[in-house]
Amino acid sequence: MNTQLVVFDLAGTTVKDNLDVPRVLQKALVELGGVNTSLQQATDLMGIPKPVAIKKLLQDGGVTSFDEKLIEAIHRYFVDNMIDFYRYDVSVGEKEGVSETFAALKKVGIKVAVDTGFDREITNELLKRLGWEKRGLLDASITSDEVANGRPAPDMIFEAMKRTGVTDVKRVVKVGDTASDMQEGTNAGCGFVIGITTGAYTPEQLAKEPHTHLAQQVNEVLTIIGLA
Repeated sequence: MNTQLVVFDLAGTTVKDNLDVPRVLQKALVELGGVNTSLQQATDLMGIPKPVAIKKLLQDGGVTSFDEKLIEAIHRYFVDNMIDFYRYDVSVGEKEGVSETFAALKKVGIKVAVDTGFDREITNELLKRLGWEKRGLLDASITSDEVANGRPAPDMIFEAMKRTGVTDVKRVVKVGDTASDMQEGTNAGCGFVIGITTGAYTPEQLAKEPHTHLAQQVNEVLTIIGLA
């Protein structure tokens, strides 16, 4: 396969995440929804649009009657706290070898994009902190609020293709660390769907999802697609 585009997930795949995102989501559900969501329940829903995850966690917590204003309030709490985290927390940074992997792909003319279950507001703050765009390492970033359907639907991959001028999905690689990442890449028909096993999901969990390869680190993508 002659790869033309690689679409990477953010938190847990290319960005360090010590369960920071599910912890903030868990706190939002407790503080505003009165639901004692477990950290595992929140982690299991990583990768999908956060309003969708919030609605599911409310339902799982026994909340049978609520309106969209409650979901919006919980999501606003989540967004504000994630922005503060990504702006100020000293632990925020890319995972090992990510910039080098992006640069290696760019060097041979392969487009690099990121997609995420975050909305644009959080993503802009995170990308600003990481500095990938300033260094010319990204060709596109797509957020779940910019498409009709977030993961596991393939919409964000198709939007990444549109923004980078790639027309053959078989020449697209999807890289992520959650079930929804694997499902997104498979639903799109990507040539490679690569699971990163050092993120939100364990190797055993990811192995159960549709994929072409599993890897521990992002730089292994280069070997899988034949560059290293």
